[in-house]
Amino acid sequence: MKKGLFVLIGLLVVVMLAACNDNAGEDETILDELEGQDIKETVHNYSDGSFDDVSASITSHELIVTDQNDKETAYELPEEEFFVSIAPYVDTTHPCEIHSLTGCQGELVEEEFDLFIEDEDGNVVMDEKVNSLENGFIDLWLPRDQTYQVTIEHDGKVTESEISTFEGDNTCVTTMQLT
Repeated sequence: MKKGLFVLIGLLVVVMLAACNDNAGEDETILDELEGQDIKETVHNYSDGSFDDVSASITSHELIVTDQNDKETAYELPEEEFFVSIAPYVDTTHPCEIHSLTGCQGELVEEEFDLFIEDEDGNVVMDEKVNSLENGFIDLWLPRDQTYQVTIEHDGKVTESEISTFEGDNTCVTTMQLT
């Protein structure tokens, strides 16, 4: 009788372990799906608030996603493009270097701006109207390893700044005050 009970318990343990392994495979599939997405689209989805069960930040070379269990996963960014997020402001800002896609909050939410960006050689990289997201930031993908002059206009106020897109540069710009 005892031997039969031990065999039954052993079988239950094997079934439970197999079920756990099946769940681990599902977790890997979810991660594979995220890795298979366009990284720019994924970054936009985090900025736009599409994911609320994780936190995400972005350095000069990788997207770092932390789930609710504090598991951190890093995804490489495009080799030729650099992500930078700018929060123009009038009254309120915060110090920031590495942008938290799911945590940073700018003052001017869903506002329209005239954005002008020029490279070191005077070539116009961008000259258009853009809208800040719900987090008050303007997300940009710029060519890497360059320095740019950025001019932002809003409601008759202007701000100008130089930014660069080299390895280790800031991905969060919160110093552009509109005056």
